[in-house]
Amino acid sequence: MSTHAAKVVATLSSNWTFKEKDSKDEWLEVAQFPTNIHLDLIKHKKIPDPFFERNELKVGWVAEKHWTYRTVFPSPSGLNDGKAYILAFDGLDTYATVLLNGSEILKSDNMFIAHRIDVSKLLSSHGKENELLIHFEPALERAQQVRDAHPDHFWKCWNGDSARLAVRKAQYHFGWDWGGVYITCGPWRDIRLEEYSARLSDLVASVQLADDNKQATVTVTAHVDSPKDANIAGAAKVALSIAGDNNVSGSTLPLESTAEIKADGSSVATFKIDDPALWWPHGYGDQNLYTVTASLLGLDNTIIDSITKKTGIRKAEVIQEVDKHGKSFYFRINGVDIYCGGSDWIPADNFTPRVTAEKYRDWLELMVHGNQAMVRVWGGGIFEEDIFYDLCDELGILVWQDFLFGCGNYPAFPEILESITIESRQNVKRLRHHPSIVIYAGNNEDYQFQEAYGLTYDYEDKNPDNWLKTDFPARYIYEKILPDIVEEDGNGVFYHPGSPWGDGKKTSDRTVGDMHQWNVWHGTQEKYQIFEDLGGRFNSEFGMEGFPHIQTIDSFLSPGSSERYQQSSTVDFHNKADGHERRIATYLVENFRTVEDFEGFIHLSQLVQSEALAYGYRGWRRQWGDSRRCGGALVWQLNDCWPGISWAIVDYYLRKKPSYYTIARALRPLGVGIQREHWDWSVTHARPLPKTKWETWITSSKSKVAKGKLEVRFISISTGKDVAEPLVKDDIEVVSNGTTDKVFTGEVDNVATEPHVLSVTLWVDGKLAARDVDWPQPLKYHSFEDRGLNVRFQLPEKAEGKKRDAQGKILITVEKPLKGLVWEERTGVRVSDSAIDVVPGEEVAVDVFGLLKGDDELSWRFLGM
Repeated sequence: MSTHAAKVVATLSSNWTFKEKDSKDEWLEVAQFPTNIHLDLIKHKKIPDPFFERNELKVGWVAEKHWTYRTVFPSPSGLNDGKAYILAFDGLDTYATVLLNGSEILKSDNMFIAHRIDVSKLLSSHGKENELLIHFEPALERAQQVRDAHPDHFWKCWNGDSARLAVRKAQYHFGWDWGGVYITCGPWRDIRLEEYSARLSDLVASVQLADDNKQATVTVTAHVDSPKDANIAGAAKVALSIAGDNNVSGSTLPLESTAEIKADGSSVATFKIDDPALWWPHGYGDQNLYTVTASLLGLDNTIIDSITKKTGIRKAEVIQEVDKHGKSFYFRINGVDIYCGGSDWIPADNFTPRVTAEKYRDWLELMVHGNQAMVRVWGGGIFEEDIFYDLCDELGILVWQDFLFGCGNYPAFPEILESITIESRQNVKRLRHHPSIVIYAGNNEDYQFQEAYGLTYDYEDKNPDNWLKTDFPARYIYEKILPDIVEEDGNGVFYHPGSPWGDGKKTSDRTVGDMHQWNVWHGTQEKYQIFEDLGGRFNSEFGMEGFPHIQTIDSFLSPGSSERYQQSSTVDFHNKADGHERRIATYLVENFRTVEDFEGFIHLSQLVQSEALAYGYRGWRRQWGDSRRCGGALVWQLNDCWPGISWAIVDYYLRKKPSYYTIARALRPLGVGIQREHWDWSVTHARPLPKTKWETWITSSKSKVAKGKLEVRFISISTGKDVAEPLVKDDIEVVSNGTTDKVFTGEVDNVATEPHVLSVTLWVDGKLAARDVDWPQPLKYHSFEDRGLNVRFQLPEKAEGKKRDAQGKILITVEKPLKGLVWEERTGVRVSDSAIDVVPGEEVAVDVFGLLKGDDELSWRFLGM
């Protein structure tokens, strides 16, 4: 073993070309590597920008062709029969045949599976080049062939061609109700040539944390493999160690151990860490990480191979206990209950290889700035890139990870079950060291689909073999294959059969599990003012559409286009939601006075989204203090994969919609709410209630009780004058990690009192902590002219560091209550708050970054402007 050289890895990222298979076209350079076919065709102007106007229709032909990718690379020096020479493919999208020097070495039909192929006997002799060819077949055509070969299965789905169910490919590529049909192919992840006589194939760190958090036991296991004719036992040992990152230090670190290699190729060491530095979600503590390293040593102690991974010491639990509301569903980290306000995540582009590490950071930092604790990686996309989870670890964002099934009746014939098993096990093993991942869910809405179509599901039947004989065979995947994999390889992460799911009860059951509440927008199209009354124990999807920034719309329109209005065919083409016209119109007309100018319409649609999500987040967070009645709320959706009109709260170009700020306010560590009871004006034909009850409350995620002062004011919308004496309460004990409910309650006399807002302000330790304003609904019944708005910018003369970090202030006062003050943000400038309600007698301060004196100040818009 002492003669074994160190492992050598060559990333095959250069010399790549492509062309249509079997054509006489010239080979063209790829746009980047990894890549996919659309990016490469865009580079050479073979297709127009797929996101512009209706070019989606002009590029559909790409998915109907066969494409070939090619590269050449040199053979390693000194080819040695005692070594393995492995071509490693991290991801091929999707139906791929790989040839090395004319010999077929691989056929792949699953874009989520990584492959390792021994090519020791196929490499050319040293000094000669090797040719690597990858042929990609049309995914939809092949999927349709698989579907047709299994006519006994009930092939049906929501969104896209039902053949998508037959192919292990990102399901959103086939089109969804927020994105177009862009069926990609290509080498979408890295390809490497590895040369070794022995290597470390895996490194696992299993953490057990004592109940009092005072001691952690970390069991580190390394796995060694080598060519069949080499002797693993001939290796001297594996050196294992654990060390603290950043501020993690102590006399006991690093801890080191040398372990013998067992017959099965494993080496194990157990480390005890006293007073460990724990990993916490942001806002609850530091994101302490430990570095775990394994080094494979030869007999002369030379390092043959090494693996390093970062992990965190934390205990993550999903608490499901019977209580007065049914059965709870919330998260507990290191013994602390965490209210999981956050977002659902779709892939950040239709063409994922161009999502850079910098863009991932920009997206996830938005969540931290927006006080969001959890991101749910949705099941119709991909297992995200490593950098995504690394950043969640670093930033303290909890991850809910769906397995990759969505909105359909998936088949379960033997070949696809085998592929799904490999795919799922590989990715669970890849992700298991991340402390941010706290739950796996088996699918997105497949149990809802089963209910909608009356497919067979007998919860009491616990025999998996029976499930395969029904018209809902995918139950075998969600309740047998996946839980077994997570149990064996998931490092203790909780498994949930689907989203939504509730112990075999209907997915609409609000007393158990998680739920997707779509009776606002979809379904019965309820008033958004009753969102809080529609929620369950954990609301993992809900939403309201809102138009993106006008610059985003202009990005897909020609300059001076006649299509630049809200009902144009091109604008409608960029909204894929069924019935979006009538739904947007319904919620807009029910609540606001309509306008004709495009920018005004965009602002109103954004206010509808902002208002709707405010009612959801604010009401559900209040319920956290009621025996954890609601354990979290994840909006559909954080992001977009193209410049479209959707439920996203931040658009494709990372331009924040007003709802982003509304959610951020609702999720502040200390929040305050005020709200009057709902009165359905459409049912009562605009006849007001004689009197309307109202309540105030305080929400907190803080670990310590604080003393607060609360003031409630009653302010005329038309005059700006107080219509009653303020209510003030000093020395309120603010409940820690819960709700201080009904601090004030009262009634509004709608006959004797003119329409007025209810304004509540919370001070803690003499400082303004939170504020909220409640408006009589609907807003269309009130006039918002002549608000007496005064805006002052206080900006620095120059930037001390980067201009984007230069901090100034915007100071706002009004003479009459103002609704929905939104800043027109631009690239390089950000604000700390937007979509603001302002009342007379207070000065609201907003931080602004990236503006200096002399720059164009931000413009703004408010309701009724």
